[in-house]
This record gives sequence, C-alpha cells and structure tokens, in this order.
Amino acid sequence: MRRISVVGTSGSGKTTLARKLATALGVPMLELDAVFHQPGWTELPREEFRRRVSEFVTSSEAWVVDGNYSVVRDLVWARADTVVWFDLPRYEVMRRLGWRTARRGALRTELWNGNRETLRNFLSRDPRNSILAWAWTTHRRNRDRYHTAAMDPTWSHLEFVRVTSADDVRSLVRRTH
Repeated sequence: MRRISVVGTSGSGKTTLARKLATALGVPMLELDAVFHQPGWTELPREEFRRRVSEFVTSSEAWVVDGNYSVVRDLVWARADTVVWFDLPRYEVMRRLGWRTARRGALRTELWNGNRETLRNFLSRDPRNSILAWAWTTHRRNRDRYHTAAMDPTWSHLEFVRVTSADDVRSLVRRTH
C-alpha cells in the first residue's frame, strides 16, 4: 500500500483513518473536501478541481486521498494501488456523525477555508444542507457503489480493503507499519 484512496459514507471516519494511514506511511494526504469547498461553501469549478487532484496524485509515488468525489475518482483510482472502503453500519455512522456535527456546530469549528457547520443545518432534513441527511440518504448508495466497484474489472489493479469496525481500523493501521 503506497497510494491509497479512502472512501465511504460521510461521518464514517474516512478522514481520521486517512490521516492515520498517511502518518504511518510518512506520505502526504489530500482531503478532497478541503479542495472542493472553497470559502463560503463555494464549489471549486470541475476542471480546476480535477487539475488540483491530478497534480497531487501525479506529484508523488506515495500518498493518501480521502473522499468520494466521482468527478475525480478516475484520476485517483488510476494511480492508486489500494482503496480502503470504510463501510460501517448506518446506525454507527449516524451516531458518530450526530455527535461530531453537534460538537462542530456548537464550537463553531472551522473545517476548511473558513467554512463551518451550523446547528441550523444539523436540524435540516435537506441533504444539500445537512450532513446528517446527506449521510442517511447516501449510505446505501455508497455501499452499493463500492461493492460494485470492487467487482468491476476496470479496477482489478486495486486492492479493495473493506473496513467495517474499529478493530478493522486498528488492524489496517498496524499493517502499514
């Protein structure tokens, strides 16, 4: 494992795991959300997003990329050797995400580029505004997407590592040392 794509439902622990893997391997990490979400939650234009991601994945022989963006998946997975698929049960994701979102909203924690989650969005049922609603509605879709991708001959050069528990996380991080 030298070039790793970490994917999974929002709130599953992708970014935390990606950071642990990057640290254990001593390689750079790219958090796709931090590139895509510009100040004021403005979305980076598609071609600029692709350019920045392409630059990252081609500039080093080893790295970790965290995120699910289909618009750059081809770039990341073409160079990756491993896809770590964080696939926790929906109830676990929602529990983790609820606490994380409430904490970030109450503390006004900056995520990237000055952006913050708000408590108002915590209560929203609109997936475009609420990370909780987004995670709820995309959980099954992500599970199906990554299960299908793992079987797709297009991605046969990739090792898919499915992480379904905290024990799996610890085992994977130990494996990288």
